Amino acid sequence: MARSTARRPASKKLRVAFVGGGMIAGAHIDALRQMDDVEIVAVCDVKAPVLKQKKEKYGFSDDMLFTDPAKMLRSVKPDAVNVCTPNGAHAKNTIDALKAGAHVIVEKPMAMSAKECKDMIAAAKKARRKLVIGFQYRYEPRTQMFKQAADEGVFGDILFGRVQALRRRGIPNWGVFGQKKLQGGGPMIDIGVHVLEMTHYVMGSPKPIAATGMTHTYIGDKKDKTKVVSMWPGWDYKTYTVEDLAVGHIRFDNGAVIHIEAMFAGHIEKDVWDFQLMGTKGGCTWSDPKIFTDELGHMVNIQPAHLAGNWHAGGFNRFFEVKNRNFVDHVLYNKPTMAPAEHGLMVQQMLDAVYASAAKGGQEVKIT
Repeated sequence: MARSTARRPASKKLRVAFVGGGMIAGAHIDALRQMDDVEIVAVCDVKAPVLKQKKEKYGFSDDMLFTDPAKMLRSVKPDAVNVCTPNGAHAKNTIDALKAGAHVIVEKPMAMSAKECKDMIAAAKKARRKLVIGFQYRYEPRTQMFKQAADEGVFGDILFGRVQALRRRGIPNWGVFGQKKLQGGGPMIDIGVHVLEMTHYVMGSPKPIAATGMTHTYIGDKKDKTKVVSMWPGWDYKTYTVEDLAVGHIRFDNGAVIHIEAMFAGHIEKDVWDFQLMGTKGGCTWSDPKIFTDELGHMVNIQPAHLAGNWHAGGFNRFFEVKNRNFVDHVLYNKPTMAPAEHGLMVQQMLDAVYASAAKGGQEVKIT
């Protein structure tokens, strides 16, 4: 997806408020502050130190800072709300914002369960407001190239996808990522969701019908492991109730299958962030982007000489620029969203089913 440096003439500014003011909210704020057609009008967080940090960093006035989301919605009446809370608070804050008349972009995963997702979609329809999910890797140039290839039939019928989001030692030592009651799970729902959503998107978003899964915890809840030299040592092993490793097998109504592996910590050579697709006419791999097909009676590999946009220079924040730009364009100018709520629901159904199967010892779980 090409990066546009042109500023849009703003006949109207989208008044955006935040529920959740932590690290991810900061990435969203940095992106939105670059846009002439956006005004950030409020930030809400239950932790006063978080609000103080945002005030000092961005110069927000005291009347823009809230600890009560309901009070913020009543006082500010924002056009749109960016929900950046822990997963357990996604549904309530999204539904409350929609009922208050605001459009919403909610960070991934959409919620804690498919039922919550359905409630969120129903609230958006009833309020006649737009609901977008903060999936970001579908905007990445490699993903966009493969989506175009899939749409143009380069892969034929996609039969199989392998999804990998693996860290050798990457348990977050901040936030509540290790607490199942607040997050819903560990690496499957936190990082696996990223690669799963872009893979499912490239495949054409088929309907999932069943899944099996397994989960294991063997490092995160061990005190001695927190002292191993790593990028994020010293996590809270006492409150760690999520998995270290999750593996799932998902079936779709078109006969395709996805195999997913997600891991916070494990004994592997290096971190892996990748997906592979295999179809009747061709396949691809994401991390080192190549298309594999047959041409002129030979097996050939196709690799792009250049990808659109200066993504590497933008780093992590580049994702937040493009997904927020798409959200703003969707709300202000009625342009299509690339991350509709219905896609968020299907991804959540897959996550739910993998976890449910793991809880049943790997028994297949139907998705309805």
